[in-house]
Amino acid sequence: MTAAPGWRPVAARAASLLLRYPDDTVTAALPVIRDALPGLPTAVAEPLTVVARHRIGTGIGALRTAYVDLFDFRRRCCLHLTYYTCGDTRKRGEALADFAAVFKAAGLEIVDGELPDYLPAVLDLAAEDDSGWRLLRDNRIGLDLLTASLQRDNSVYRHAVDAVRAMLPPPAPDELAAAARLARTGPPVEQVGLEPYGLSTISGGRR
Repeated sequence: MTAAPGWRPVAARAASLLLRYPDDTVTAALPVIRDALPGLPTAVAEPLTVVARHRIGTGIGALRTAYVDLFDFRRRCCLHLTYYTCGDTRKRGEALADFAAVFKAAGLEIVDGELPDYLPAVLDLAAEDDSGWRLLRDNRIGLDLLTASLQRDNSVYRHAVDAVRAMLPPPAPDELAAAARLARTGPPVEQVGLEPYGLSTISGGRR
């Protein structure tokens, strides 16, 4: 296992927690996250700080309701990276199997029934192993489309995804073109069962 050097594991873990459902465990970690952010590069620390302050300053009931409304009921704001390029197609099943294989190769177990392309889980992987950063780079299109959707909804969580994007290389021209095309047409549609791939996240997701 090869962990990313320096500040990057801290940034990845902070982004993961700030993008998760604000359950009691995640909420309890907020003071630790807040204290860790000043040690990160400005381009990463500032957007994460916006989200951390929002969570600290908003009532837990309002936080949870808004989170569910945004990420559970608006498909365009999906936190599962392969959805943007594969939609609900057989191709997505193959992509999920590839994600699961990366977790296994890193020696990390996916738990709690989440899919292995769940962004907070991939960030947890990146905090432990360089393969997580590769998955994020390879799925940059999904991150860009998620950011665009969150911006349209004026969601504070766009800042957390912006922080993740700031930790990655700039998109290549072909990635920009693909993102623009998907933004116009939306993900492919072909309803198939994905149950065999519901393996879940490192530190647990909300079900």
